[in-house]
Amino acid sequence: MKRYLPEGMYLQSTRNQLYLASRAGLQAAMETHQILEARVMRCDAAHNLWVDLGGVPGRIPREEVALGIEEGTTREIAILSRVGRPVSFQIEEIQGGEHPVAVLSRRKAQKSALSYFIETLTPGQIIPAVVTHIEPFGVFVDIGNGIVSMIRIEQISISRISHPRERFTHGDRIYAVVTDVDKVNGRVFLSHRELLGTWAENAAQFSQGETVSGIVQGVREYGSFIELTPNLSGLAEPSPHLSDGDHVSVYIKSISYEQYKIKLLIIDHVPPFERRRPLQYFMTDGSLLHWMYRPALGNRPAIETIFQKAEEQVPVTLPPL
Repeated sequence: MKRYLPEGMYLQSTRNQLYLASRAGLQAAMETHQILEARVMRCDAAHNLWVDLGGVPGRIPREEVALGIEEGTTREIAILSRVGRPVSFQIEEIQGGEHPVAVLSRRKAQKSALSYFIETLTPGQIIPAVVTHIEPFGVFVDIGNGIVSMIRIEQISISRISHPRERFTHGDRIYAVVTDVDKVNGRVFLSHRELLGTWAENAAQFSQGETVSGIVQGVREYGSFIELTPNLSGLAEPSPHLSDGDHVSVYIKSISYEQYKIKLLIIDHVPPFERRRPLQYFMTDGSLLHWMYRPALGNRPAIETIFQKAEEQVPVTLPPL
């Protein structure tokens, strides 16, 4: 199966380095339409990008930098922001003899990747992605060759957050799950929370009687919700001087798998974590048909995602990041 990975994940591969190692390698890559990667060194005044191909300069003409540049639907910042970063491309032509210059096209590499995604991805498939941009409403990720999709803030985790930067930083390598594919407009829609585990999977990491750290994610009159993991919160008894975002230590009074509830007692405030806690993925490949975080309980609706019917599933196993 042909693979289209987020930009930067090809760069140090043996395959990529072999093609860039010589003029003969570049010629072979051009003739077989290989997708390669290299780092952008500069953007000239005409907005052409220049990359280092291991001694041979490579030029990506402005209109070949990205899908939509020529049509005016992609902003110029998409060109300028590539300086210093890896880009994928196909070699179109090698000009000159003694001092060759390779003419490259990132647009064609992107077009190939997008066509592949639109034709092959199905709801429920798990794919690797790289965070490229963070906004208050969601996070933008590269799913392959610079093709960007967005994960909305409410689809990042079960535990509510005020900003996606609470979960991600630029350049993070993550996993996402496809929720829909718009073949007409060429868009792939993603979610993330389903890969962070169900209530039971997260609760199994804790035991009654333990004291652990958590983050305050909702202060109410009747108590405070404390995030233990991105997909698990417990309710602590009312305690003064608490605000959302506070880091606290909590004693686990009880864990009810029948009621899907964890009761906590706040012990003390603690210093914020020096580093954001790494995300724990419970699935990193394959496909999901139906994800059930927890079933309906009384007047509380079920928390679940139905991706596709069993007979429609097209399983694809992807290697780890």
